[in-house]
Formats: sequence, C-alpha cells, structure tokens
Amino acid sequence: MSEDFLAGMAASSSARVAAARATLPDGELLARALETPLPPRLTLSPQGFDLIAEVKLRSPAMGLLRAAEENLAARVVDYASAGAAAVSVLTEPDRFDGSLEDLQLATRALRDRVPTMRKDFLVDPYQVMEARLAGAGGVLVILRMLSLEQNAALIECATKLGLFVLLEAFDEADIAQAERLLRTHAAAATRAQAPLLVGVNCRDLVTLQVMPGRLEQMAPLLPRDAPHVAESGVVSATDAGRLSAAGYDLALVGGALMRAVDALQLVRAMLAAGRTA
Repeated sequence: MSEDFLAGMAASSSARVAAARATLPDGELLARALETPLPPRLTLSPQGFDLIAEVKLRSPAMGLLRAAEENLAARVVDYASAGAAAVSVLTEPDRFDGSLEDLQLATRALRDRVPTMRKDFLVDPYQVMEARLAGAGGVLVILRMLSLEQNAALIECATKLGLFVLLEAFDEADIAQAERLLRTHAAAATRAQAPLLVGVNCRDLVTLQVMPGRLEQMAPLLPRDAPHVAESGVVSATDAGRLSAAGYDLALVGGALMRAVDALQLVRAMLAAGRTA
C-alpha cells in the first residue's frame, strides 16, 4: 500500500462519486438521508475497552477473506452479541470486494443494536451522505489522503448528520492534523452526539507489513480529548490486552475476525483481555 495506492484509491473513489452524483444529485441525496431514522449512537463501555469489529471480504495484503458460504448478516449479529461497540463495513468495490449494499445489509441485520461504520476511501461529503442513507452511524476518514480543508468538510458533513468519525493516522504529521481538526470540531455537547475518534494504522504504506510496535510508539502522541483506536495488527486477546495497557480505548479488528474459526469467541476474548489489562 504505497502513496500511489492511496492516490489510486482516491481517484477511483472520485470516479464513483461522479457516477453516483450523475444519477442522484447532492440535494436529493441529502433529503433522502435526512428522512432515514437516526442511527444508534456509538456508546463506549464504562469497563474501558471496546472493539469495532469489521466485515472485510478481501484485502490487498491478505487476499480473499470471505468463505463461499459467508452469511454477513449472521456475522454482524454475532459481533454485536459478543459485545462489539460498532461494526465496520468495507464498501470499496475494486480492491476489497465491498459495496454500499453490504453496509445496508449489516445495518438491517443489527436492528439498532450498535452503529455501523462505512470504511472506504472517502473523498467527498457526498459519500458521507451515502453512508447515512445506508444506515451507517459513522465513517472512516483517512487523514493523509486529503488536505486539511477536505477532511474538515467530511467531518462537518458527518457532524451535521449525527455520525461519528474515525480519523485514521499513520504518522506524527497525521496526528498533528487530527489535533487541528479536533480543535475546530463542534462543541463538547455535539461531540457526544457525533464524536471524533483518532486511530493509528500500523500497516506500512509501502511494504504492506504490519508493524505492531508502532502502535505503542504512537500512543503517547495521540490527542487526549478523543478516544484512541488501534488499527491493524490486532489478532489475539493478548494483543488487545497489550494495546489497552498502552492507552488505546478501542481496537478495530477485521482480518483476524474474518479468518477466525469462532469470531464470536474471539471478540469476547479480546474484550475480556482489554478490560482486565
């Protein structure tokens, strides 16, 4: 996953926006999105550690993750039943085999238990409105892919629609941008309704290799006024306990859960380890 990879993902994402906008203009999309019921809010456990459990059908780093008989509805219900605070759904179609239909399916299956989060290479507020129309309660924003102003526009749209935002950082420069965005975000009362989370993705952008130690290295640099999310490299209960002890409030777990023989049990084990660390 090089910088060229991110540039390519941004270009294909922009093309998807243009195609969708030609069929459904922004104003009509916004009106439809606002007509949908409010998604459930992201609620973090008082026990101190949570999971965002992910549906990821394919990964450029790990290949195909979905079994032929995969039942996505049953999977997301298992995630929620095991205690996940939210369910992340990949909607990028070309490299991850995702779709907005997967997000809609997950939202319907959860029946307001926990919010879903659209995970994609978002480049335009239009896609935030698409997420809300599909029933999502949150979106991912990859900080280094866009400018500060573009990221601020995504956050502003999400806040107006009542969606939480996970700001994904890779390095110190991204964290500095996250701090600036947090300072200009809405008042504390609005944050409670549409909070910002700051995550660290420890996957190297060139080699695709996970660098687990980077999560601990970056933890002290993260802003104090936002929940911290560990992304990538969390594959076991031991990892969850280690990262909780390092100061992370949540972990985003995808590939490990998709490959697990018993994803429900792995969610429970990770939560237990994170909450006793």
